[in-house]
Amino acid sequence: MRAAGHGDDSGNAARRSWLSVLARAPRDELEAAFAHVPECPEHRFLRQPEIGLVMVQGRAGGSGNAFNLGEMTVTRCALQLADGTIGLGYVQGRDRRRAEIAAIIDALLQVPERRADLETVVIAPLAAAQAARRDARSRKAASTKVEFFTMVRGDNPQ
Repeated sequence: MRAAGHGDDSGNAARRSWLSVLARAPRDELEAAFAHVPECPEHRFLRQPEIGLVMVQGRAGGSGNAFNLGEMTVTRCALQLADGTIGLGYVQGRDRRRAEIAAIIDALLQVPERRADLETVVIAPLAAAQAARRDARSRKAASTKVEFFTMVRGDNPQ
């Protein structure tokens, strides 16, 4: 039986990466990607999709002392495929179906014979869409950037 969090470091890094992509995917994109999965595999819930709160922490100055910023709503789900593979789904907000789809895709990505296809038809398009949105936000923010400079007056000694 394959369980969450076991395996080599490169496998864990890959799983962290696809879980991040799945967690950030909007429901419509996740549903569209899930439509490319040939059939919904037989599974049983270890933890039905449920809504809860998590404490979000920030850091002063980005790298200083941690402080509690506030609470955020999340939905989580854990399920097990017929072969024993466990899938997890954590998504921001109150969307049980989105968490369930993320958990199913996570479990399927852990099955070696399905990983390459799913990375191509599900994860890569979702990651590309997220990168495009990040890039658009960066360009928009950069267009509002104000450059401040100080002019040195000629009568001020340096």
